[in-house]
Amino acid sequence: MTTVADIRQTMDAAFPPALAEEWDRVGLICGDPSANVSRVAVALEATDAVVDHAIDQGADMLIVHHPLLLRGTHSVATDDPKGRLLHRLIKNDCALFAAHTNADAAQGGVNDILADLLGVTETKPLNPIKSTLHKWGVMVPVDHVEKVKDAVFAVGAGKIGQYSHCSFETEGKGQFLPEDGSHPALGSVGKIEHATEVRVEFVARPNLDDDIIDAIARAHPYEEPAFDCVTMSGGVIGGIGRVGKLASPTMLKEFTQRVADALPETVEGIRAAGDPDTRIETVALCSGAGDSFLDQARAVGADVYVTSDLRHHPADEHLRSGKPVLVDTAHWASEFPWCASVATMMREQLGLPAEVIEVRTDPWTVHATKKR
Repeated sequence: MTTVADIRQTMDAAFPPALAEEWDRVGLICGDPSANVSRVAVALEATDAVVDHAIDQGADMLIVHHPLLLRGTHSVATDDPKGRLLHRLIKNDCALFAAHTNADAAQGGVNDILADLLGVTETKPLNPIKSTLHKWGVMVPVDHVEKVKDAVFAVGAGKIGQYSHCSFETEGKGQFLPEDGSHPALGSVGKIEHATEVRVEFVARPNLDDDIIDAIARAHPYEEPAFDCVTMSGGVIGGIGRVGKLASPTMLKEFTQRVADALPETVEGIRAAGDPDTRIETVALCSGAGDSFLDQARAVGADVYVTSDLRHHPADEHLRSGKPVLVDTAHWASEFPWCASVATMMREQLGLPAEVIEVRTDPWTVHATKKR
């Protein structure tokens, strides 16, 4: 039987939490990791209507894009909107999980799906995230090498891609002088000691630093183990937004219609800013609110930037400086297509029934233009 923990592991593998922005709050929001799951529901966010639907269809887990508890919460009482949802989910044994900016940044995530819908190919991240690893070197007496390696591997060190327990060893001679107050495992106080030691090297994610230091201290025979740690910058592992090419150039007015035809329809529709006859070939895009990446869209030489929630002043000031022209979509419309891909992943990888909840959570319900 598939558990909540199994689904969390699958989601984290597809959308690594390490890719989330520092301010974000992703992962399991409520639910027992050991609980069994027989049906999954997927939606962009947890609203009353969405939670009602998930419970009515018998879902044991609801996966969403937008975290319910993104900002500080001091009460989950039932007369609080968020508290009300949490109580209903917990009472009905329905876990809640969110993949937010990690799903925006991951390969195959929200932005890649948006790019595919718009016919944007040869994509790369608009705001790249590079991998960062720490490379460790620990000097260990020969007869304790395996114990120290086992200890650091147990806390997650030594992983490179799909390989684990990775290390490199070189033998050498160590020297130290135990001073007054020390309790040396080798040698005597006041006498220089020479010992054959092995330098064990391995890599690890920076967030494991404290765990690794604790592991070394527990497994190493010396009271003051000698080690060093340096930071290495790796390749691009993802990033918010995408930039790529259209198969053939078009004009802004035609491209805007393409966006409208590709995305779920909303009351506000699609709007564009700039000369309607602007030639469009290089496209930058960012699902959801993306006006913070206007400078990056210009820097990559985009002809158009597609995003959501554009505000008057940032858009106006950007256009005065030149390209790219802008296409503004509804926030919900640019991200909702991701839900179908998550449901497919649940069915194909875990064999679970998974349904996309088609409730439109876009908040806007009325659009009007001046009568003529």
